[in-house]
Amino acid sequence: MPSSSVSSKGQVTIPLEIRNRLGIKEGDRLEFVIEGEKTVLRPARGNPNPFAKYVGALPHFGSRDAVTKWVRSLRDDDEDGK
Repeated sequence: MPSSSVSSKGQVTIPLEIRNRLGIKEGDRLEFVIEGEKTVLRPARGNPNPFAKYVGALPHFGSRDAVTKWVRSLRDDDEDGK
C-alpha cells in the first residue's frame, strides 16, 4: 500500500500510483471528505460553469462582420442597418 510522510508544514507527497489513479495533476485542488471513521481524498469539484449548457447553441463566427450579419438577419435589418 503506498504511503507518504507529513512534512513540518503539514504537506504530503501523493504517490505517483495514487495521482495516476485519481487523475491528479500539478495545480489541481483536492477535497478531504470525512465519511464516518474514514477520510476520503478526491479531486475537488469546482463550481459548475453556468454557461456550459449553452456551448454550441450559437453558430461559429469567423469574424466580427459575420456576427454583425447574423444579428442583422435576426432583426430583419438590411445591409444599412435600417
